[in-house]
This record gives sequence, C-alpha cells and structure tokens, in this order.
Amino acid sequence: MPLDPHPPRLAQAFRASVAVAPPRSLGRSFGGERRIVDILGGEVSGPRLSGRVLPGGADWQVLRDDGVAVLEARYTIEADDGALIYVQNFGYRHGPAEVLARIARGEPVDPASYYFRAAPRFETGAAAHDWLNRTILLCSALRTPDRVLLDFYSVE
Repeated sequence: MPLDPHPPRLAQAFRASVAVAPPRSLGRSFGGERRIVDILGGEVSGPRLSGRVLPGGADWQVLRDDGVAVLEARYTIEADDGALIYVQNFGYRHGPAEVLARIARGEPVDPASYYFRAAPRFETGAAAHDWLNRTILLCSALRTPDRVLLDFYSVE
C-alpha cells in the first residue's frame, strides 16, 4: 500500500500589531531601493502566544525594480511570562501599482488587493515557548499608515 505525506493545515497561533516608523531610504543599492523601517513596539495576542513587541528592531527592505518589496524584519517579542523570543521574518509585498501607491500615501487598502506574506523563524531558550523553535509558521500581513498587522499560523 503506497503512503502519502499527511497534508498540512494551518492553525492560527497569534496576531502581532507592530508600530513602525516612516521608512528611511538609503537610496538605490543592489537590486533596488534599500529602506529601513524602525520597529517602535507592539502587542502580541492569540491562542498560543501573548506579550509585546519590544522597540528596537527594524525591517530592512529592498524595493525591487519589478515592484516587489523584499522584507527582512528582525525584532524581539517579550511573552507575558517574561520570556524573550527572537524573530526573523522574511517576506514579500507586491500588488498593482495604484494599490501600492495608496499604501505609501497612508490610505486604507483592502488587504485582499495585494500580496503580503512572510515566513518567520523564531529562537527562544524558554521551555514554555520551545514549540516556536521547532514549528514552521507562516504569516499574512497588512500595512496601515503606522502599523503592520501580522497573523501568524502554525503549519500543523
């Protein structure tokens, strides 16, 4: 009897609401415009993790010539129990030029009108949150004028 891999399913793990500063442009670099978006703090809540996003991280971005934003955010979550969790979140944001222009102007945009997905990795020494060290998560995000909202899903 042939065996097939068990198909994955997604289960919501938590939501992060991350306050961000306006982007700072370093100018044109390899492959596009290099920008840095400082992370000012935020909140984390959900069935598997609650806490806060500590200020001090950033999202290092490259806006490619084809309109794709290549995102690499690094920051720290402090869980409600005091545990620290390091986050590296790699993703892409792209969509129609007029939608991206509205986002850049700070206008509200339907998140279904553009693509904003990421694949985070986590590190922690806290036993209560060790599941993050050994579970693949994906996230879906949306951008507001001063925040990024991210829904994190564990791949079960």
